[in-house]
Amino acid sequence: MHIELRHLRSIRAIHEAGGLARAADQMNMTQSALSHQIKGLEDQVGVELFVRRSKPMTLSAAGLRLLRAAERVLPEIEALAEEFAALKSGKVGRLHIAIECHACFEWLFPVLEKFRHAWPEVDVDIRPGLAFGALPALMREEVDLVISSDPEDLPGVVFNPLFDYSPVFVASSQNPLALKEFVEADDFRDQTLITYPMERSRLDIFSELLTPARVEPRAVRQVELTAVILMLVASNRGVAVLPDWVVREVKTNADYVTRPVTARGLTKRLYAATREEDAVKPFMAHFLRLGRTEPVKMQRG
Repeated sequence: MHIELRHLRSIRAIHEAGGLARAADQMNMTQSALSHQIKGLEDQVGVELFVRRSKPMTLSAAGLRLLRAAERVLPEIEALAEEFAALKSGKVGRLHIAIECHACFEWLFPVLEKFRHAWPEVDVDIRPGLAFGALPALMREEVDLVISSDPEDLPGVVFNPLFDYSPVFVASSQNPLALKEFVEADDFRDQTLITYPMERSRLDIFSELLTPARVEPRAVRQVELTAVILMLVASNRGVAVLPDWVVREVKTNADYVTRPVTARGLTKRLYAATREEDAVKPFMAHFLRLGRTEPVKMQRG
């Protein structure tokens, strides 16, 4: 037995219209074509679906069974069609984000707050637990976007540039380095460096300065939260190098000093890695636009 969706729609239409003629009009087909379709279905299932001797035409016991199936299946199919249409138009979707940058929460939450007002039907989630396997997770379609400052050449993945930032040295105003106009690699030899709990290769201060200069700080202390890092720095228990959007509020605080890293300063670029086919989705394109503009406002204070 091979029952198609058109058969279920026809059974429902005839029942609701009370006859072949009205049902055919509603379905934009001739009465003859609809009658032929129902006769073919009856021949296939081997039973009559309508009691034709009654006026108006009524469903037989077998026809009622098929109607119940139509009333159960068709709404699900119609809802699915609406979901697919919304997906095609870009109104709904999924935006699960993995972060390779601990400090990115500072600007990401304001971006997502604006994003959710524009795209309320997009399912948004943040997966910080995938920080060290984020790009493989992106390729496996477990997440949809990865925030990273380390672009790689991966098949099917595009690194969309967001904005440039400067890693900034921050120390207590009581630290001897507060007297310097900028800091260099050798300045860290007798300092406790407070960092996020990440591999050194993913920390700007190591990848851009200390590792190339072969300089090792006196000690390295790893701290999860930005607020705790700043509290320890203010207590002169160590120094840190943080993105410029993080230190913007402490620049006017007398407990801290901020200095460029090297005389020329350091500049890094942040990226949003996506699968190639996802970057053009309307909601993804809007998120990328927000990710390029909102953090810059924070950098400028």
